[in-house]
Amino acid sequence: MAAIHLPRTIRIGGGALNELPEVLSAAGLSRPLIVTDGWIAGCGILERVEALLAGAGIAARSFTGVVPDPTVDSIEAGCAFLAESEHDCVIGLGGGSPIDSAKMIAVKGDRSIPALKAPHLEDAPGLPIIAVPTTAGTGSEATRFTIITDTATDEKMLCAGLAYLPQIAVVDFELTLTKPARLTADTGIDSLVHAVEAYVSKRANPFADSMALSAMRLIWPNLPRACADPQDRAAREALMLGALQGGIAFSNSSVALVHGMSRPVGAHFHVAHGLSNAMLMPLVTRWSAPAALPRYADCARAIGVAGDGESDQSAVGRLVEALEQINADLKVPTPAGYGIAKSRWDELIPLMASQALASGSPANNPRVPEAAEIEELYRAAWG
Repeated sequence: MAAIHLPRTIRIGGGALNELPEVLSAAGLSRPLIVTDGWIAGCGILERVEALLAGAGIAARSFTGVVPDPTVDSIEAGCAFLAESEHDCVIGLGGGSPIDSAKMIAVKGDRSIPALKAPHLEDAPGLPIIAVPTTAGTGSEATRFTIITDTATDEKMLCAGLAYLPQIAVVDFELTLTKPARLTADTGIDSLVHAVEAYVSKRANPFADSMALSAMRLIWPNLPRACADPQDRAAREALMLGALQGGIAFSNSSVALVHGMSRPVGAHFHVAHGLSNAMLMPLVTRWSAPAALPRYADCARAIGVAGDGESDQSAVGRLVEALEQINADLKVPTPAGYGIAKSRWDELIPLMASQALASGSPANNPRVPEAAEIEELYRAAWG
């Protein structure tokens, strides 16, 4: 049996942003705090949202202090800003960092963030959360998770529970048309990993499976197209839908070892989340696949690199090769190629393995690793 949780309202399609005032009013919300970052504030998107709301008589304030890989300090600053006025909801406007920040600002209250990290589950609702993604990647607009970095320990803390699930998601692919190729690639790979891990997870279920397979079919052919031509509207729309479906899939199943190992890499070496996922995906897939050959073979067939008549073993071999090839095509570096010193990488391997296990995600992997096995995978991944 599976419990399925989704946003109450999802508006999706080109121009959906224009319906934001309507969906707020329909939910009885009129005093939003917009949570975003400096780039969104400077490129005109925030100004457009503020004008849309003001034109509908909705008074909004904007906090623009979100940082990449949100930290405890940046969340505390957002909570202090929230407390300066009366608000009845929080709008996360931007990529994964603004949406994750909005979730924690809406939920935290007077508690410490480390007290909220997994395995704690936070189900008591805070302020309603409205998510407006501007990248096709994290799927955070439809998930029960947020990730906040504790700079005191360099730990990316996974925080989970229904409290973090947005009530409303406004998913407008037109907001992604200006995104550069590197950001498009990193966020697109993140979406693909969400879908694959949700499908092979020990917590997989038929509902999440359907979302995951659809996401794979959308993301795989359209990611190279969008990277080659940022104005390819059909590819952008497909990636945005795939990211949403990938988020729905893993929120109602789970991610697994790739994500568990990826978070410490991002925290310690400031590698973008999607990029660190991509660095690890082929290696971890090759290591994990023997424990779930039919499921990984389904993934290979969904993305079109293996035929229905091929054996599962052959299909999985093609999947690993395809993951290696897309990394090459999208210029995904190894940790060594990214510039990470081997001495520092090796020094942090035991801590990263410990933090990966503590997140809980590796326990959902079809092949569940011991700490020593994660350490070996990190060594192999360096490059």
